[in-house]
Amino acid sequence: MQLIVGLGNPGRQYADTRHNVGVWYVEALARSLGITLSEDKKAFGLTGQTTHGGRTIRLLVPTTYMNRSGQATAAVAGFFKIPPEAMLVAHDDLDLAPGTVRLKQGGGHGGHNGLRDIIGRHGNNKNFLRLRIGVGHPGHSDQVTPWVLNKPSPHDRRAMDDAIDEAVRQRDYLFDGDLQRAMTELNGFRA
Repeated sequence: MQLIVGLGNPGRQYADTRHNVGVWYVEALARSLGITLSEDKKAFGLTGQTTHGGRTIRLLVPTTYMNRSGQATAAVAGFFKIPPEAMLVAHDDLDLAPGTVRLKQGGGHGGHNGLRDIIGRHGNNKNFLRLRIGVGHPGHSDQVTPWVLNKPSPHDRRAMDDAIDEAVRQRDYLFDGDLQRAMTELNGFRA
């Protein structure tokens, strides 16, 4: 693991919305590691770094809008020569209930515009890790955009925060490359 990315939209109006749950994860991870995320214009985002086992692990929160997330990941991965296989992208997932989280290697974008842009900017390489954080589904496809761009209920927010806390607790498995153990722990979690 060399790069951990949290997807969301920039600006105060989006900070507490479901679409920014990936950002919440990276911010929580940074706090747990004592890392301050700082603006880096060349990275098109907020960045920080730590070392684990003699390796540098970089954190990134793109400050582009969701559908341009790949601009930031490509800039950082390109500069530091990080292959997609060494990248984890945390994002909201409509197909999972609040309070659930799944770790997955590879796959398509599933209609997620942030993932679509990342895949496109990395030469259609889909083989990066995804930390899928459940935000629930509004029930109908024409309600998805307002759903993800609004705040969750206090109950759902607590459940999402619990899932994020569990993902942060499993960080050493991710950092050490023990993906099977991380998947076992995370994919079985229910808040």
